[in-house]
Amino acid sequence: MDPTLDDVLEQVAKRREEFAADRFVPRDVIDDLKKIGMYRAATPAFVGGTQLPPSEFLHLVERISEVDGSTGWVASFGSSGFYLSALPPDTIARLYADGPDLVFAGALFPVQPAVRVKGGYRVSGHWKFSSGCKAADVIGVGIGTGDVGGKPRTAVLRADQVRIVENWDVVGLEGTGSHDIVVEDVFVPEEDTFVRGGPPTVDDRLFRYPPLAYAAQVLAAVNLGIGRAALDHVLRVGAGRAGITGAPRLADRAYYRIGAAKAEAGLRSARAFFYEITDEVYADIVAGKEPTDRQKATLRLAAAHTAEAGLAAVQAAYGLSGTVAIYHDHPLQRYLRDASVVTQHAFLSSGMYDSAGAVMMGLPAAPGFL
Repeated sequence: MDPTLDDVLEQVAKRREEFAADRFVPRDVIDDLKKIGMYRAATPAFVGGTQLPPSEFLHLVERISEVDGSTGWVASFGSSGFYLSALPPDTIARLYADGPDLVFAGALFPVQPAVRVKGGYRVSGHWKFSSGCKAADVIGVGIGTGDVGGKPRTAVLRADQVRIVENWDVVGLEGTGSHDIVVEDVFVPEEDTFVRGGPPTVDDRLFRYPPLAYAAQVLAAVNLGIGRAALDHVLRVGAGRAGITGAPRLADRAYYRIGAAKAEAGLRSARAFFYEITDEVYADIVAGKEPTDRQKATLRLAAAHTAEAGLAAVQAAYGLSGTVAIYHDHPLQRYLRDASVVTQHAFLSSGMYDSAGAVMMGLPAAPGFL
């Protein structure tokens, strides 16, 4: 019998320290994530995809991230079917020939030059941040081929055509296995390349949702989960019994109640904005409308804001927890490190506020923003 989401979360909770120590989420856990539908949620329908509405997928990423941010981050790449939908239909059919649960890992930057040859490209280079690459079926690398608009062309390779440089030595999200990728003079046919964020070649309504915005949102949802876990810890500890010194419970102290309540309001407010604009845009798509540039910008804004709000919730929880939170084995240490890494992603940086504000005021969008 296939595992349920609760079964998977129970295993992740037991093994998350293993993932951090080994620096990747292992294939058997990825296989269980496949069984609960994470890697077919954005697969084209004609090859067996379930076409999960964006909010439903984001809720799953959030829930997994409450238990372990690294697993949530890797699971979020079940959304990569958005990117792959820009491939020719015949290529999509070939990639998914063994079933709809394809695991894609991207290593798009720094974009490397590729040599155009008859029928495709000769690809060589070294790329960074290939999250989940050790359990991936296919890996995409960014190549410079003269494409314009700030969206790099991506060459799709089988996992056995790349070499993984295991150098993921970081302070947070250790289990994502975001190692470097090296490719040495591999021929990639033209039909196995696509422009990241380019128009889909299949007519599934899910793929009318803005792909770059969705790519940012699935990462931001990780910090919703981590922030929730941190605040739940604070609420649970605060309501506990008094200490042996006879000091009052944390819940009996005004500063603790006020801090926890403010953090709760901040996280829930960001979460409400995040899902409100998600559902608004998808409802318009279902009704046959194309997302506007303002809606796309608002999705990007909500993603960046949500990632920051998740980190702020963790920081508030850490501040309220006092000296005990400085120990390596305290749960807030993991939350603090993981949430800090999420906000460092380029899709979620503070520059997104500038780009979103520009679009809202009728100015041209920054290259690659929409």
